[in-house]
Order: sequence, then C-alpha cells, then structure tokens
Amino acid sequence: MSQADGLAVIDKEAGWTSHDVVAKARGVFGTRKVGHAGTLDPDATGVLILGVGRATRLLRFLTPLRKKYVGEMVLGTETTTLDAAGDVTGVFDMTAVTPEQVADAATGFVGDIMQVPPMVSAVKVGGRRLHELAREGVEVEREPRPVTVHELNVAPLDPDAGVYHIEVSCSSGTYIRSLAADIGSSLGGGGHLRALRRLAIGSFSIDEARLVSAPALLPMAEALRDYAAVSVDESLGRRVGSGQVMAAEDLTVENDGPWAVLGSQGQLLAVYEPHTPGLVKPAVVIPW
Repeated sequence: MSQADGLAVIDKEAGWTSHDVVAKARGVFGTRKVGHAGTLDPDATGVLILGVGRATRLLRFLTPLRKKYVGEMVLGTETTTLDAAGDVTGVFDMTAVTPEQVADAATGFVGDIMQVPPMVSAVKVGGRRLHELAREGVEVEREPRPVTVHELNVAPLDPDAGVYHIEVSCSSGTYIRSLAADIGSSLGGGGHLRALRRLAIGSFSIDEARLVSAPALLPMAEALRDYAAVSVDESLGRRVGSGQVMAAEDLTVENDGPWAVLGSQGQLLAVYEPHTPGLVKPAVVIPW
C-alpha cells in the first residue's frame, strides 16, 4: 500500500469547515484525492473521518454508521440556524421549566422519529442545497425525514439560564440542532444548540482522533472494521481481485453484508455485498 492510501480520523477544530479540513489534508498527504465522511458544521468539533487516495472509494461505508455527540442545549432562545451562530428569532420565558420536565420531554425524541432538516443543512430541495437557499434569504418547505435516536440524555448545567448538557447516540442524518430546537418547542418555548462535539462515528472515537496538521494514516481495511470480514487464500483472492460474482458459500459469508474481503497479509482486496439469492458481488475492488 502506498503511503497516500488510507483512513485518517481527525479531531476537527472549531472554525473549520469540513472542506477546510480536506483542503489542509491534501497538502499534508501530498495528494488531491482526499474526501470526508459525515460533514461537521464550522462551529462543531470532533470526529471527522477522511479517506485518502484509494480509500475515498470506501467512505460510503462509513456514512451509515451510528454517531455519538455531546453538546449544550439552551432553552428560551430560538435562532435562524438552530444553533448559537444564528440570529435570534424568538425569546421565551422558560424559567419555570424544571430539569425533570426537560428530561421527560427528551424521552419523546428517543426511537424512530421524523425530523425536518434545518434550512442550513446540505439536504437538496429542487436541486438546490438548503444552506445555499438560506444564504439567499429563501426558506422552503422541507419534508420530514425518518431518523433514529438510540440514546438521548440531558442533564442540567445551569438550569436557571436554561442550559443543559446533551448526549446523543443516533443514526446518520440526525440533526442535533433540530433535536434541541424541537425539545424547546415541546416545552412550550424554544431552544438552540451550542458547543456541539462529535465523539464517535461507529467505532472510530475521539480517543484516536488527531489534528489535521499531524494525522495518522490507517490501512484501508480499517474503513470496514465495523463490518464482518472474511480472509481468503491466494487462489480465491485472484477471483476477488478480478471482481467476480461468486457464491456466498465461497466467501463463507452469512450475514446481510457488506463484507470486507482480506488477503493473507490482512490487506483489503474488496468489499462484497449481496447480489441475488446465494450470490455475492463486489461493491468495490482495490487493485494491488
């Protein structure tokens, strides 16, 4: 594997866009072939995964992984962006709201829920990204989208000021700022989010993240570490490397996939996925 093929787990700093991180990483790794999985807003910090070189082809397998966040929810104030970067659009007296009421309201947002994407998101409506329309002062109707909130915990930080610590484990596509605003609305007022930090994408945690100025490059196989893997011998590896559709029993795969197919040295040969009953096909083949 060349030096410029792999995965980098970055601790994104505040004030950087995800594209800023990619641009910096291109200089650090000496290649323009860098992409990212899971956009973070400029004010947010934490885990941002970069694919470098051929690993950019693997980023789509990181997108569905569960995310974990911490942040601060501020009750009593609504903003245009649903976070602290926006202009204030509403102020509510929520001093009578108790921490118990906040915790109770939060339970209503756990599980499979419908969520309206914020106007500052990258979701496309009519071929235009919502944040582009928002910059032009245009607001459009957005269809609610299904997301899953696996865990949602709130704890008072400064309840007199309406400030609560919030921890969220959720599916891809969940907007934490929308959760904060919706919890505020459900309590008869409003709210917004501040100090958002992503702690994990799947098994990729903040503990292994590094600043983009000094990143570590993980092998491409690490991109599939949250999926089942199968190792093959040289003979079967040649078939995998040529992108053959094959019987599921040849790869000895049993779950729903996708599956990382590894060579004898642990190198990633391909990613296979279900094809037709009893058959599997390559989603990505890595040439060596």
